[in-house]
Amino acid sequence: MPKAFPAEFRRDVVAVARRKEAPMSQVAKDFGISQSCLVRWVRRAEIEDGVRDGLTTPRRPTSASSRSATACLNRRTRSCAVPRSTSARASSQNDVPAGP
Repeated sequence: MPKAFPAEFRRDVVAVARRKEAPMSQVAKDFGISQSCLVRWVRRAEIEDGVRDGLTTPRRPTSASSRSATACLNRRTRSCAVPRSTSARASSQNDVPAGP
């Protein structure tokens, strides 16, 4: 799990990166984060500021648990639809008496 950085630190790093006075790789190295992390932070800031298309933070799931709960619900809905109809047919077939 990556370590969490304070929001203020992220804002400062993004502000420096957006000035484009140095390459992103150098900015990331100077602040002790990975370049991919910095790219994500800048992309997220651009979305939040309306510069780039995408979902803003209030519309995104707030945690991994809410995403997994939604995924579980979606799986349950899909997987339960088939077995219920199959089991209903199977029980009705078992109720039919065998020939004379």
